[in-house]
Amino acid sequence: MKKIITTAAVALALAAPSMSAMAERENPFLKPYDTKYEIAPFDRIETSDFIPAIKAGIAEQDEAIMNIVRNRAVPDFDNTILPLENLSPILERVCGVFYHYMEAMSTPEFATMSEEAIPLLNDANNKLMLNDLLFQRIQQVYDNRDKQGLTPVQKRVVEKYYRQFAEQGAALPADKKEELVRINNELSKLFIQFNRNLLNATNQFAVIVYDKEELAGLPQSSIDQAADEAKTRGLNDMWVFTLHAPSRLPVLQYADSRGLRKAIYEGYTNLASYGDNSNLPVISQIVKLRNEKAKLMGFDTFAAMMTSRVMAKTPEAASELLMQVFEPAVNRSKEEVKDMQAYVDAHGGGFKIAPYDYYYYADKVKREKFDLDDTATRPYFALDNVLKGMFDATEKLYGVKFVEIPDAPKYIEDMRVYDVVDAKTGEHVAVWMCDYFPRDTKRQGAWMEQMQSAGLYGDGTYKRPIVYNVGNFSRPTADAPALLTADEVETMFHEFGHALQGMLTTAPYKSLAGTNVDRDYVEMCSQMNEHWAFSPEVLKTYARHYKTGEVIPDEMVQKIVEAGKFNQGFMTTELAGAAILDMMYGEQAEVKDPKAFELMVAEKIGMPEEITFRYRSPYFKHIFGDDGYASGYYTYLWAQVLEADAWELFQQKGIFDKKTAASFKKNILEAGDTEDAMVLFKRFRGHNPDTNALLRLRGFAK
Repeated sequence: MKKIITTAAVALALAAPSMSAMAERENPFLKPYDTKYEIAPFDRIETSDFIPAIKAGIAEQDEAIMNIVRNRAVPDFDNTILPLENLSPILERVCGVFYHYMEAMSTPEFATMSEEAIPLLNDANNKLMLNDLLFQRIQQVYDNRDKQGLTPVQKRVVEKYYRQFAEQGAALPADKKEELVRINNELSKLFIQFNRNLLNATNQFAVIVYDKEELAGLPQSSIDQAADEAKTRGLNDMWVFTLHAPSRLPVLQYADSRGLRKAIYEGYTNLASYGDNSNLPVISQIVKLRNEKAKLMGFDTFAAMMTSRVMAKTPEAASELLMQVFEPAVNRSKEEVKDMQAYVDAHGGGFKIAPYDYYYYADKVKREKFDLDDTATRPYFALDNVLKGMFDATEKLYGVKFVEIPDAPKYIEDMRVYDVVDAKTGEHVAVWMCDYFPRDTKRQGAWMEQMQSAGLYGDGTYKRPIVYNVGNFSRPTADAPALLTADEVETMFHEFGHALQGMLTTAPYKSLAGTNVDRDYVEMCSQMNEHWAFSPEVLKTYARHYKTGEVIPDEMVQKIVEAGKFNQGFMTTELAGAAILDMMYGEQAEVKDPKAFELMVAEKIGMPEEITFRYRSPYFKHIFGDDGYASGYYTYLWAQVLEADAWELFQQKGIFDKKTAASFKKNILEAGDTEDAMVLFKRFRGHNPDTNALLRLRGFAK
């Protein structure tokens, strides 16, 4: 649509629509969507629709809040709590698309508009969460929840709303509320700036290769993509590598040129660290404001405030878990570095392993030990085949099928939309969308979200969810389909695990549905789903050579299994290190020099010099792009403890054991937040989480 508008600008100017025709056009967000399953009509949405719809939604929400507050009846679940689930259908519709576009379709026009939209949404949230009269009614219901004949699930909804309002400052006196609003607004602007700087810095960096000899060692698919990127920039007979993962990672893993590896590595690890796009001053301001906010809320530190809301309860408990994993991981990484250094020395390298050598020589050692590398496995991982294998495993485990909806609305041509249905009855379960290829308007990484939650809506209907996965995987080339690396396959299964929790939920209320669970529990389902990606039983169903159709050979499957614990020291060290860095940021009153602070943390914990934090501070979007994982990045590791323990049960019973799969579906995927996470886990597993299960899974302990 945008290409047509751009290339036909003169024609459009000559044949501009009449004022009456323009007036007749309806904002698609203002009414329920008339599409199948109420999928957003992306083809009818324009950037100019967002602000009017957001304003209309805020007005609708304000009126709903007033209706709750003005109700003279004694506050109860039906007249106070239930309306909070559906304050504004308009706002739900527009925000479902708005927040998705911020991450995946952030054109310059959209980014400019979002700078106006975000303050509006923040103000609306403040008016909701800091409304004295509303909180008084919520507190009344909360105080009398045991006397109102509520079901256990309804009681949990009441408790959740009370806790959320209290955590957002609803119980503060007026002067402190005013200060909280100021801090929240400033933080919101800083988050926008951090994300904009990161996107701009990522798009502005490139390494141009003029000499074909510099490409030695790279897979042909990576060379072809670099050539295509160069052509789009008007650089014929050259190759351009960017910091997007499908371009960056093959260079680090395969390029024989140490200079090329170093250029890409230093470009990435210095991302958003200098010039107009530097996030260093932004980080300093965020840390200071977060500390002020924590003090205002009655906590000693921001980390104490954030951990109080999840399973860990204290920074000390979270840090203890991290060190339990970090120390054995570092020990294992030292063994890995020793193996790599021996390889360098044996091949006349004459240098000491540096961080930009890690991926490359880890791959060399892996090939030597297991005779396995991504160039051998990648032809068997065509995206469409992996997708089918993922669907087949899901149907076998949980009894749902994925039926593509070819005529569904799309915001970009290469996305796909599926109707998720019960395999036996054909009943609609959810809508699932996937958007897997990189572009300039999309941030790096991979994620899951939803445009519509499951749950009870204001009109009395129970709606099923609309869930999506986004990735930045290797694109197809002129000669081959999209061929995924093993890491990309794992990422695809990981994010789909999140999607399963969103799609299969049976929680009756939106606030409890899907992934609306404790932060240190939400990653369990995604990490759990990774295990099926490379299980031999599953691999044999989808891993077929894209040219010959040959099923992946048994010996290659065996090598994949044997290599499963390879390089776990590195991967666990960089993850745990980043989680410790995050937690230590949350314990500071201020950090004037983030670079120096990061170096201090690395030295304090004994971070190996050959390994960098998974995310360095200026591009640690999880903790500085918003508050989502701030002082909570450790939750990936806690969730890995749960996942490792849960997977051991599947290993004992069989990875497709019907009883075990049914229990996992009922107690974990469907339950959402209807009960305490620990209760649900113990009901599935039969005991408290076993920390040693993670060490066993990583090969650090027996």
